[in-house]
Amino acid sequence: MRIALFGKTVAENTLPYIRELFSKFSLDYDKIFIYRPFFENLAGKGEFRHDPHLYTSKSEIRGKVDFLISIGGDGTMLDAVALVGDSGIPMAGINLGHLGFLSSISKEEIGSAIDAIQEKKYVLERRTLLMLETPGDLFGEFNFAMNDLTVNKSDAMSMLTIKTWINGEFLNAYWADGLIVSTPTGSTAYSLSCTGPIITPDSETMVITPIASHNLTVRPIVLRDDSIIRIRVEGKGDDYLVSLDSRMVRVNNRVELIIRKAGFTINLLRLNEKNFFSTMREKLNWGLDIRN
Repeated sequence: MRIALFGKTVAENTLPYIRELFSKFSLDYDKIFIYRPFFENLAGKGEFRHDPHLYTSKSEIRGKVDFLISIGGDGTMLDAVALVGDSGIPMAGINLGHLGFLSSISKEEIGSAIDAIQEKKYVLERRTLLMLETPGDLFGEFNFAMNDLTVNKSDAMSMLTIKTWINGEFLNAYWADGLIVSTPTGSTAYSLSCTGPIITPDSETMVITPIASHNLTVRPIVLRDDSIIRIRVEGKGDDYLVSLDSRMVRVNNRVELIIRKAGFTINLLRLNEKNFFSTMREKLNWGLDIRN
């Protein structure tokens, strides 16, 4: 089994878990690829007797690894999605942070999780992404998001008017601080905190959720994921903010956004004993009731 490891920062209290992960591959150095900045941050804190293969881009691991393991939290996992892109490399996340909804393997489960992966006791879930189309490719070559695209005001004072069309038909002019367009995966992230619905990962939908709407009759709306969304923003300022997952740019008001489903998916690895509903109960305390 050939593994790519991806991470960013290395906190002192996470080193024992990183060392445990490394020890699981102690006899297979030639089959390990480590993200170069992560390896440099380790600065000798790992336990490799020989340098593993180092990589910095998708092209260096495409077709060479069987899995990519993200080490950190959900933010690290989303950064890994941008790295993996359309390569089809299955991904798993080890949570060294707090909630860890996407990074579903806890640090206490590292040993048993790696054993399960080696024994093929897992399933792969295909997660859809959003694709943003803009003049000039605002986000470069990776204009995709696995969680959500958000539109936000660029200053603290004035709200935005966000005019939205679905498949060419006018939907609404949102008077709000912003707007979230999320995938089913992202329905448990920012959209959820703005009263959006929880959507199962395989539902083939997307959700539009306003942020601090100034109209009490406006509620989140669920659309088919083959819908094409067009957004035009107006406000007192000359620009607004757009983010794809954790990446953000400032956009001029004259720029329209076209959002549609991406033409590829991300393969998330899920251990057999876990599923979306158990993760909701565990991570979000969903349905918590003393009678249960």
